[in-house]
Amino acid sequence: MMPRGWLCLAMALCAAPAFSQSETSSAGPHRMEIKLQRMDGDTWKSVDPGLVFAQNDRVRFRFQTNFDGYLYVMNRSTSGKYEQLFPREETGQNNRIVAGNDYTVPATKTLFRIGGPAGQEIIYWMVTPVALSGNGTEAYTPLPPPPAPDKHLPKNMTPRCDDTIFRARGECVDASAGPQGIASGETLPSNVAGAAKPRDLIFMRQQNTSVVASAVPLSGPVIYEFRLAHK
Repeated sequence: MMPRGWLCLAMALCAAPAFSQSETSSAGPHRMEIKLQRMDGDTWKSVDPGLVFAQNDRVRFRFQTNFDGYLYVMNRSTSGKYEQLFPREETGQNNRIVAGNDYTVPATKTLFRIGGPAGQEIIYWMVTPVALSGNGTEAYTPLPPPPAPDKHLPKNMTPRCDDTIFRARGECVDASAGPQGIASGETLPSNVAGAAKPRDLIFMRQQNTSVVASAVPLSGPVIYEFRLAHK
């Protein structure tokens, strides 16, 4: 079954070869790593986080932390639709993450297929120290249903190629895409706005690996976004 949204789903949380210990501990007490991958033939290849994708490209993410927690991923598509990508039945429901383990999102045989109007998908990544179970034993509550589609989309979201990168590599890379913090005054989806707060984070790129780090240990939920550009 292919769910609706920016991606026709074809993924869950599968263990893969782990990053090296030096990679997971070299920046900040708490560190998260994301690799964006595209299916090339029958092989997954890591790509620049700012790569501008074409319609029907198939993508997935690899994710790793140096601390334990729980992962929630939500998307606002270029059409304005909100959708929780993970955890869910099609993409995997076990969202527990363990330090040093490498996961894929989706974590099943489902895939994300690029679709919809050209622009930037805004993918919200939220990591919490405990599950949002709402069973009365934690200070968190479950995520409510995603909000209704938002017709008031940000302007100037049309993907743009970085001419320098294009001349050097022949790839269309949008420098404004990839992982970044929540901008001041930016409205978060209503079902995560009360669960996590934007924090002071460090964003780095090491070849095709995006690094999100905190200079201090994260004592509560943290949220940031990954902008995925496509034609």
